[in-house]
Amino acid sequence: MIHTFNVRPELLTVADPVPPDDGVVVQVGATGVCRSDWHGWVGHDPDITLPHVPGHELAGTVVATGRHIRRWKVGDRVTVPFVSGCGRCHECQAGHPQVCDRQFQPGFTHWGSFAEYVALHQAEQNLVALPDDLDFVTAASLGCRFATSFRAVVHQGRVRAGEWVAVHGCGGVGLSAIMIAKALGAGVVAVDIDVEKLDLARQLGADVVINSRVTPDVAGAVRDATDGGVHVSLDALGHPETCVNSIENLRTRGRHVQVGLLLADQRRPALPMDRVIARELELYGSHGMPAHAYPEMLAMIRRGALQPDRLLGQRVSLEQSIDVLVNMDRFLERGVTVIDRFA
Repeated sequence: MIHTFNVRPELLTVADPVPPDDGVVVQVGATGVCRSDWHGWVGHDPDITLPHVPGHELAGTVVATGRHIRRWKVGDRVTVPFVSGCGRCHECQAGHPQVCDRQFQPGFTHWGSFAEYVALHQAEQNLVALPDDLDFVTAASLGCRFATSFRAVVHQGRVRAGEWVAVHGCGGVGLSAIMIAKALGAGVVAVDIDVEKLDLARQLGADVVINSRVTPDVAGAVRDATDGGVHVSLDALGHPETCVNSIENLRTRGRHVQVGLLLADQRRPALPMDRVIARELELYGSHGMPAHAYPEMLAMIRRGALQPDRLLGQRVSLEQSIDVLVNMDRFLERGVTVIDRFA
């Protein structure tokens, strides 16, 4: 539990949650440890009220339902997008609950899944049923990073076979994006400062890897490697430098997708708008993925086109997750770290 921002959380025993009228209680089978959780811990997210329990990438079993729940029952195996829409506002009605103005976010607006049990609001339209052959650890890795990357690549970036895609930052989001872009038939350039992460990117299908720590002109190197620039580029890290490089390495009429969070004093970076105008570039944000879009992703997983289990890193206990969380700014993780032990 977080009592003070940027102060080490502690492991506590608290009362079990009860289901809200519009929600359920899920026994957590596994939950990812994400850089967004770190941003919340240090105080970058204004939605968080202390004391607080983080955690938003989860999979588990429904153990209790609220009185307004009709679609879900005790025993259902489920996951949930990290953004859950209210179902009633204009954006939700238009099919865009990931940008709902009254959104529920476990681990941010409410207590999250770094716990044995978590209460999920607005569950009727936001829960996602899991296939029986998809284990909780892999399913938990989908909730933020993989699903976010899927929508960024497939729906926002509109990547097509034969195009070039650049991915800046090879953490969980970036590695997911590499796998997804390759599954769509694109060529991929991976950019990072870490040799081991670049090796993993190559194993996942990256055609070109660029170490930005030793490359003075990253955008130029990407353009040289792709005969004039990529069609789609993702900033999967969230930093002014990676954001600018992602825009500058695009070919004419290319598409930049901002996936990594730019927060605190980095939230308004200086962008090369002269290039955006002259080259007719398209800039998109991407914020999660709605529940109704999960079947497309799950179908690709079930037929083997996507293998998110290859992105899994270490599995840790709830107690061990504290060390992982407070050290996320050191970028020590390889792949997706998942909590799978809660006792």
